[in-house]
Amino acid sequence: MRSIVSFLFAASVLSPLSAAAEVQPHRAEYTLRLGAAANAARIGTAVHDLTQDCGGWHLKRDIKTEIALTASWKMSLASKLDSEETRNAFRYGLVQTQNGNPRDVKGRVQKQGGDLKAEIVFGTSPPAQFVLPPPTLLPVAAINHLIERLTAKAASFPALMFDPEVIGDVFLIEVTEQDRATLRGARPADKQVALPQGKSWPVFMSFSRGRNQDTKPIFSVTALVFENGVLDRLTVDTGLLSVTADLASLEMRKAPVCPRA
Repeated sequence: MRSIVSFLFAASVLSPLSAAAEVQPHRAEYTLRLGAAANAARIGTAVHDLTQDCGGWHLKRDIKTEIALTASWKMSLASKLDSEETRNAFRYGLVQTQNGNPRDVKGRVQKQGGDLKAEIVFGTSPPAQFVLPPPTLLPVAAINHLIERLTAKAASFPALMFDPEVIGDVFLIEVTEQDRATLRGARPADKQVALPQGKSWPVFMSFSRGRNQDTKPIFSVTALVFENGVLDRLTVDTGLLSVTADLASLEMRKAPVCPRA
């Protein structure tokens, strides 16, 4: 499950936040398939619902999959995230279900003094508390940074991002812009979706554990990143299997008009 949901974290960088790069609120639905072949079997759906008000960002994700590797071996997986993000804090609730067995997770990341501290509760276990390495970015802020660096023509760069769904910890992400010719094409069965106007970049990202400084990749992701934060043509490769995600529908929303601080 963690490898499947990870594609939605394909973003972050290490530079200060810039107002020039800005994610737009949107609702995107994806079709998930097992493998990158044109006739790859459909295994589920994902919904990425991002809204914004003058207090910050609200992100909901709903991912459902059912994988059948053999006639007798099937796995049903689901993940539901409900989160709020401001400049200095990130709070979330997460329910992940495997073959009908749910696991509840609640967490918060908060700036306290000069530190960014996390507290995560897995079910009824005592809270796990730790300090995140600087300059770890929160999920939506991280996408803003990714767009900023790509806009600045940075061909490759490292990134640290807090991830609530895959490892509940910090990812180190190595980002590299790719040649557009390497991007996976649309499948014949895909419905045509009106894609955002403006710039986009094909990227390759390698994910490893950031807080423990473990440089051995857990998985890699390729994706097409649009300048408004929309992602398409995602492929997650764990080494054992690959899962792809393609836009099935997209609804862009207006950002709120907020008073200046």
